[in-house]
Amino acid sequence: MTTPAHSHPPTSIAQRLRTAEQLCAQRGSRLTPLRRLVLETLLRHSGSLKAYELLDALRTAQPGAAPPTVYRALDFLTEQGLIHRLDAINAWTACTDAGGKPHDLLIVCTRCGSVAELSDPALSRRLADCVAQAGFVLDGHETELRAVCTRCQRE
Repeated sequence: MTTPAHSHPPTSIAQRLRTAEQLCAQRGSRLTPLRRLVLETLLRHSGSLKAYELLDALRTAQPGAAPPTVYRALDFLTEQGLIHRLDAINAWTACTDAGGKPHDLLIVCTRCGSVAELSDPALSRRLADCVAQAGFVLDGHETELRAVCTRCQRE
């Protein structure tokens, strides 16, 4: 059964940042000020941001922000499971439930960049089986599906 991964009440940005700090500490990592700022910027933005959109948003709080440091922060946050890299639209979005239920499906609107995180372990197992039958092994735990959201369908 496909279920939203974030079916509990939404938490505040401050709570989500505290959760991120706790998760990093538990994993022996550190949420540096720049990493925290990148995560906070993505949390405040509904939907997703491309790297240079994110860089522009960061420069209001951190005028010296440069692409290499932002990309390193994005890589770190992705590795920690705090954000998602969206290949479908070449952008990033904050994970809505980094400290909660796992999710294995990302539905990405290719027009506006909105994202839904869903969990369907049975479907993911079937996809992994199909991939294995083709002689491959999945290299990630999330499957990204390209779609058009209801709002964009109406436009």
